[in-house]
Amino acid sequence: MNLNTKKIRRLNAEWHRDLGYFFSSLILVYCISGIALNHVDDWNADFILNKKEIQLEKKFDIGEITESEINEFNRLVGQESYKVYDFPTPDQVKIYYENSSLHVYFTEQKAIFEDVRKRPVFYQTNVLHRNSLKGWKWASDIFAFFLIAITITGLFIVRGKYGISGRGKWLIGAGFLPPLIAIIIQSLI
Repeated sequence: MNLNTKKIRRLNAEWHRDLGYFFSSLILVYCISGIALNHVDDWNADFILNKKEIQLEKKFDIGEITESEINEFNRLVGQESYKVYDFPTPDQVKIYYENSSLHVYFTEQKAIFEDVRKRPVFYQTNVLHRNSLKGWKWASDIFAFFLIAITITGLFIVRGKYGISGRGKWLIGAGFLPPLIAIIIQSLI
């Protein structure tokens, strides 16, 4: 091996190592939020929704719902003030708060309080993963470019029978199988 080849191999390994270290946190963020977003049908990765059913002491009529009665409903759920309220049907009033709502059913003598909070860490990382943050699309594209660079530099670190010219080429080929199988199955459905 000549001096230039050694130097190129050393630079390749250094770039691979340094880019890997630099992007390791972002790689973990994307992996964790990717797993969360893959399971949106199983759980809400962005928000925690708490529901609480409240039994009311009496039945109500829409004519009884005044500002004073709305404030009584507020006290039932520990809210000091509301944003707005409306009547979705003549048998209901829905009161909206900052991060919650109270749905009062007049004839059923019940109310349902729903409190919505951002899921810590997941909400913020999912915003990045979905590119919902203004300007993040370009940072995400740069990140994707460097992931490609990390992958390519990694292919050429090991030499010989364990490198890309040995079993590495077979493992690379095998790595194409899962997405290829998924595409074939999807096209048949």
